Amino acid sequence: QVQVQESGGGLVQTGESLRLSCTASGFTFKNRAMGWFRQTPGLEREVISWINSNGSPTYYADSVLGRFTTSRDNARSTLYLEMNSLKLEDTAMYYCAPQVRSGYWGNPDLYDFYGTGTQVTVAS
Repeated sequence: QVQVQESGGGLVQTGESLRLSCTASGFTFKNRAMGWFRQTPGLEREVISWINSNGSPTYYADSVLGRFTTSRDNARSTLYLEMNSLKLEDTAMYYCAPQVRSGYWGNPDLYDFYGTGTQVTVAS
């Protein structure tokens, strides 16, 4: 069955960096565009980045543009999110998921099979 597992979260100070990973199984990873998401309690899940199946192009939400970079290693079925210059407002649970429907990348309804997430907490 389709599975993804996010890892790499933790507690960091403002301005520091983290690298998240997402390992996938149960589907042909190299054939699927992937998204990164984040969610804080009481708010809807936000799509923060998208990467095409072959690694290009990539798209980012305005809230992370210029600070976050997504990449992938199709040989390892792994997705990455490099997060730099972290801010307090980046504190959230972070998820990855494959795109399973066509449409605008920023629509959360295009994705399914989320993992359990990895918590990122940014402190001052």
